[in-house]
Amino acid sequence: QVQLVESGGGLVQAGGSLRLSCAASGPTFSSDNMAWFRQAPGKEREFVAAISWSGAITYYGDSVKGRFTISRDNAKNMGYLQMNNLKPEDTAVYYCAAKTTAQGMGVRHSYDYWGQGTQVTVSS
Repeated sequence: QVQLVESGGGLVQAGGSLRLSCAASGPTFSSDNMAWFRQAPGKEREFVAAISWSGAITYYGDSVKGRFTISRDNAKNMGYLQMNNLKPEDTAVYYCAAKTTAQGMGVRHSYDYWGQGTQVTVSS
């Protein structure tokens, strides 16, 4: 069982930056693949970025490529999402997720564990 807790959300102006953190507890996080999803009001939960268990492979949604960077520190059981050049359309609740399988890293329903989410609001 893996438990995930996100932090680092907040209010930022367009063009600014935020760094989200995902603290994981449980014995398997260092061997789990990890991802960030987001959900804006009235919209479906959307894939943002994913990273393999070793950190060697990363994936990004088209809307965040070149602006967001996903990373992890297995020694600390932590995952991160660095968000630069934020836009108002990035406003959403951001969720950390983890799973053991490597297939479908951008597929929401393939993830086994989810955090409670952290709100990111970008003002124009």
